[in-house]
Amino acid sequence: MNGKKCLGCGVELQDENMLLEGYTVNIENDLCQRCFRLKNYGEYQATTRTNEDYVEILDTIGKTKDLVVFVTDILNIEQDLFDIRKYLPNKILLVLNKRDVMPRSVKDEKIINYIKEKYDFFVDIVIVSSEKNTNIDELLRKIKYYQVTKNVYVAGYTNAGKSSIINKLIKNYSDSEQELTISPLPSTTLNMINIEINEHLTIIDTPGLIDEGSITNYVEENMLKSIIPKKEIKPKTYQIKEGQALLVGDLLRIDYVKGERNSFTLYISNDIKVKRINGYKHNDLKNLSKRTYQIPFNQDLVIRGLGFVKMVYRGEIDIYLNQRVDTFLRDNLI
Repeated sequence: MNGKKCLGCGVELQDENMLLEGYTVNIENDLCQRCFRLKNYGEYQATTRTNEDYVEILDTIGKTKDLVVFVTDILNIEQDLFDIRKYLPNKILLVLNKRDVMPRSVKDEKIINYIKEKYDFFVDIVIVSSEKNTNIDELLRKIKYYQVTKNVYVAGYTNAGKSSIINKLIKNYSDSEQELTISPLPSTTLNMINIEINEHLTIIDTPGLIDEGSITNYVEENMLKSIIPKKEIKPKTYQIKEGQALLVGDLLRIDYVKGERNSFTLYISNDIKVKRINGYKHNDLKNLSKRTYQIPFNQDLVIRGLGFVKMVYRGEIDIYLNQRVDTFLRDNLI
């Protein structure tokens, strides 16, 4: 091995075995073949990496005193935050990405206060959009304020937009022409990558933790492109009475089993079609795995990787979807 790393994913380059990670036809290239083909042709090649590999990296980061910027998708907040402290005793700056897909009527302060009430270990919280370049200046200001040394690690789950945020920092504040490989598919970054923004700041990108409970792991690539919102979500609201059901594409069925007339508002990609049906007469998607929830007042049903459903009143629901996809209840975010 020559020690040179791919500028896209961080893996060490090699020109000896095309079946192994880091292969390139010319060792002088800046990208491995996997990143080159992903960047130029949109071709994705799966890897054999697991979360155990990535947890080892987080343990290494945890032994430093450096600032960690933890990036999460604004549609998946809270579930992502449960286990951070176990791996990272460092100062943690929480970054909520993809502000551009959340309705503009939702105030940033409301979301920030919601998180602060539940978690007290973040030194600060900032909401950004790497796509629209929103609040990237504020992010850099907070990084400078909280950094301990020049090294600042960026961590988070796959598809949260870590590499996209770093690319914005490079473009906005650095003379470097380096660009990290980005993709909606898991395990794009494979190793730590050092990016020197200036003499006072080196950003270190880390591999994304694989969210094994996300629906994005269990759909075809063309459906994945529909699931991930590309622009501001237009919430879909339905007045639902007992016995009615909602079909969310071919992915999810929600049956309102018991309760007074209720309001269900879906915060999901605009490309996913939703249909209200008579739950007694139609069996669509009932072949999927079933789980039942008793709903208290003012709860969200979160479907990992898809979005969430805001419910107002108490009731009982049955949901049908892939058994490997995680769902959970939380207090209304909005």
